[in-house]
Amino acid sequence: MEAATASSVVGSRAEFGSRLGLARPWLRPSGGRGGPHTPLPFRHLPWPTSRLVRSRAARARSVVAAANPHQQQAGVGGGEAMEPERGSPHEVREEIARCYELVRRLGRGAVYLGSSRVPAAHPHYRQTAQLAAEIAKLLDCTTWTGAGPGLMDAATQGALEAGKPVGGFKIGKEAGEWTASNFHPYLPSETYLTCRFFSARKHGLVDAVVRNSSADKTAIVALPGGIGTLDELFEIMALIQLERIGSALPVPLLLMNYDSYYSKLLEFLNDCEDWGTVAPGEVASLWKICSGNHEALEYLAQFYDVPTGERNYGISSPPSKVDRVPFYTVRR
Repeated sequence: MEAATASSVVGSRAEFGSRLGLARPWLRPSGGRGGPHTPLPFRHLPWPTSRLVRSRAARARSVVAAANPHQQQAGVGGGEAMEPERGSPHEVREEIARCYELVRRLGRGAVYLGSSRVPAAHPHYRQTAQLAAEIAKLLDCTTWTGAGPGLMDAATQGALEAGKPVGGFKIGKEAGEWTASNFHPYLPSETYLTCRFFSARKHGLVDAVVRNSSADKTAIVALPGGIGTLDELFEIMALIQLERIGSALPVPLLLMNYDSYYSKLLEFLNDCEDWGTVAPGEVASLWKICSGNHEALEYLAQFYDVPTGERNYGISSPPSKVDRVPFYTVRR
């Protein structure tokens, strides 16, 4: 009886794994390649059992979140980010709707994509803060970020120093600092939304740059960043390429190539053209590569026909190469 019960349990686990598109995750080879398989012990499952069994604490957090949909609450212990457990697709749609409402309330503007790991002492942080302040004044718009640390925080600080509104779509778990709470350390709660789902966060950032009229002045500014930044950048590039963004009213996309940060990426894209996977000139038509802040501001001023007399940029010269820090200091 015990053997039959254990066999049925293993069988149900394998069936559950196959439904998820997994290649029999609870089985391992015992007789070499293509040989017979034996079940893995339960404690050696390829993911924590907490992801299979919803704990009482997780259920309690869901109740708290349902009672306060405007802001996602921190974990029971105060430092735990909620798992993006979805009971139905309605939860994702409702969060996207809240993102749209925040954009409607604060206004569209410039969206900044960038690393969360850059310390405030790094030159790229100071350059980003200067750029965000000047763009906010030049376009007279809201500044949008992922409401995280690093270069996202630099853009937020720059806009606040310029006296312009800011908004953000925070995610519960962010690389770098601020991972202990779902709340922003200093922004008012009505100016940002902590998202459970990355898809909702991306919808919000995209909606913040879509121009509904010629009076809307928006921009996408891609700063130096890692996996998350590149994910957002290439998704937005694809949307522009397929005319899901800017089909009627174009939206400028700026790639800030500070200290040639993206030079290897640009070389790779050139190689893609040589291979034929990217059409000649296709990538260059999607964005404007800028080596510094003045070049970016001039491009936006020309894009939106800002009179020459209003192009008073309060930016300082970038630091000399001797003073520049070649790498970011990752705080863990």
